Parts: sequence; structure tokens; C-alpha cells
Amino acid sequence: MALPVLGAALILALWRARRTGTARWWLPALAAGVAMAAVPALVVPFKALLGRPGPPGPLADETGFFPSGHAATAAVAYGAAALLLCPRPGRWPRRTLLTAVALLNVGVGVGLVRRSYHWPLDVVASWLLTGCLLWAVVRLSRSAPVDESSEAAPASSNAPTPAGS
Repeated sequence: MALPVLGAALILALWRARRTGTARWWLPALAAGVAMAAVPALVVPFKALLGRPGPPGPLADETGFFPSGHAATAAVAYGAAALLLCPRPGRWPRRTLLTAVALLNVGVGVGLVRRSYHWPLDVVASWLLTGCLLWAVVRLSRSAPVDESSEAAPASSNAPTPAGS
């Protein structure tokens, strides 16, 4: 469910930014897409390198449980979607949406541990990885100006001129 949510948020964010004429309108969506693509690129090598066995349960004979790819995918997808839909920090809709995303991801993590698909540390490690990826999304998104008028403009003709010019 997380990937379709991110896909819809990407499309909506691109459409909104393009419609308003925002400079570098594609940058926040690209940053979110790259962060999502980085999840398997980072998680799969860790799983292969560590080969951690699973908790007692249906998958106990398997290896490669650290970190949790499911928890990382959900956290990046939902987190990036929230950042794209409410890009301005400090506003109550963004805080509310980010709180809802955090609670949703806690639910995903608890479900993975409760169903014996992962150890708690597998989920926590994924959240730490996710924090790094979402931080990069925020940093890259902030480098995109809100609109074209926020870019450096040439000196205005209304500026005071030095005496004697």
C-alpha cells in the first residue's frame, strides 16, 4: 500500500508545482523518488552481509532479517508522501500529517514484530536508515525555491541611487 500512496503523492506534487510555475518544480519529487529507490539498494546488501536469522515463528529457518525492508519501505514511502503533500514546515497540517505517518509506521513495526517477521532491532534499524533518507529529501526539497520570485533578482530600479550619479 505504501508505494501507491507515494506514487499518488509524487504525481500530485509534480502537478501542483508545475501548475504554480515553481522553479525546479521537479526537485522535491525527484528527491523522494531517489530516496525510495535507495531503500532496496541499501537494505539488500545489509541483509546479505549480516545474514541474521529470523525470530522464532514461521520464518525462523530463514536468514537476512536485518534491517527490515518492509519497515524501511513503509517509512520512506509514507514519510516522503507527507513531505511532498505538505512542504512548508511549521504549519499544523504538516505536523498533523507527520504525526499520523509516525503512528502508522509504529503500527507497521509493531505488526512485523508481533507476527514474528522481524526482531524489534530490525525495525529500529530501518527507521534509523529512513531518517537519513528523509533528511536528504528535506534538504534537497529546501534547495528548490518556493516560487520564481524567490530567486535572486537583478537590482530594482526603485533602489536609491548614490548621490552624484
